[in-house]
This record gives sequence, C-alpha cells and structure tokens, in this order.
Amino acid sequence: MAKTPTGLTAEDLFKRNREWAASMVEQDPGFFKDLASQQAPEYLWIGCSDSRVPANELLGMAPGELFVHRNIANVVSHSDLNALTVLQFAVDVLKVKHIILCGHYGCSGVGAALNNTRVGLADNWLGHVRDVRDKHGQYLGNVSGVSATNRLVELNVAEQVINVAQTTVVRDAWERGQPLTIHSWVYGVHDGLLRDLGITVSSYAEIAPKLEVVLEGYRDRGEEL
Repeated sequence: MAKTPTGLTAEDLFKRNREWAASMVEQDPGFFKDLASQQAPEYLWIGCSDSRVPANELLGMAPGELFVHRNIANVVSHSDLNALTVLQFAVDVLKVKHIILCGHYGCSGVGAALNNTRVGLADNWLGHVRDVRDKHGQYLGNVSGVSATNRLVELNVAEQVINVAQTTVVRDAWERGQPLTIHSWVYGVHDGLLRDLGITVSSYAEIAPKLEVVLEGYRDRGEEL
C-alpha cells in the first residue's frame, strides 16, 4: 500500500473516495446495493482511536462486517453513554456474538497515563487508565520505559473486559442465554499482528480465573517489546 501523502485537500479526499468506490464496484457490481440493504455484523470492536489501528483492515474485513467503537486508550467507562449506547445497540439490536476489546502497543494515551504526562482535556479521560495503573502497580515494577507502557496496555485491556462484562447490557444478555463472548486482544503497530491475552469469556464467572492466569504471568516477566 502506498504511503498517503501529507497536505491532502478536501477535493483530494473526495477524489480518493470516488476512486475507491469505483474500484469496489469494479470488483463487485452489487457491492453497495447489498451493503445498503442490511447491516448484520457478528463482531463489535472496541478499540483505540489511534489512526494506525484500522479495525476492518487489520482483520481483513469488508465494510458491514464489523461494528466499531473507538476512543482514546479503548476505555469503557460505566458513565460513558456513548460507549454504552454502542454496546447496547450492538448486543440488543444487531445481536453481535463477539465483543473484541483491543488495545495496541505503543499507545500514547496509555503512555501519558503511566507517566502523568499532561496532554490537556484528555487528562480527565485518561484518569480511567491511571486508575488501572494504580490498581495494578505491582505488575509494573519489573518493567520500565516502552515495556512498562506496553504492560499497562495489556492491563488496561483486561480491566476494560471486566468493565464490559459488568454492564447491564452484557449481564442481561448472558442471563437470557444470548451467545456473547468477550475477547481481550492487543495489536502490535510494529508488526501488524494481534495477540490474545487469554481473557476470553462467555460468562461473568469465567473472568476471575482467566484474569489470575494473566496476572500471574506478569510477576516473573521482565523487560519485553
């Protein structure tokens, strides 16, 4: 893929859009007609807003196959009506079967939270990640620098899985027997690969033992990535 040049104008972007739309029709004449007639994704992606983490592309999925919610540092807060509304629509209306909570290594938001770096208004939002840092500080003691940021990226994903599982939306779905699995993934911007943290749960009771396995692994791990 050619690197996108900087300084593109709005007209340049419209031109790129027309070229993309034409290429999609060339590959499949009925693509947009079929896309407009339905939306039935099986996956909800909750990830970071970072421009280097294009959810559909890194999964090899076409438009219409992935419902997406993104924010800085992939946080799911119980007071964030934006995230909760997306979650409720995905689970109750679209009937997604999988929720993918995905962070990414080298996350600048997580790094700012780890090091108390002031970035402006976003400092208030990143307070959620600082809470994760303070809660799990014992697992950050044997790493530093980039390794510490990446460790907190993983811990933050684990905590957000718990937050998603604790919502009334997910708990109600599980109670009525709706098939719904939450996944804990991290994306490597440096190599384009996804990692599974191992906290894959289809009921609330599964979280604690699987989280403990992940945390236990941090106690003896040294510098990484």
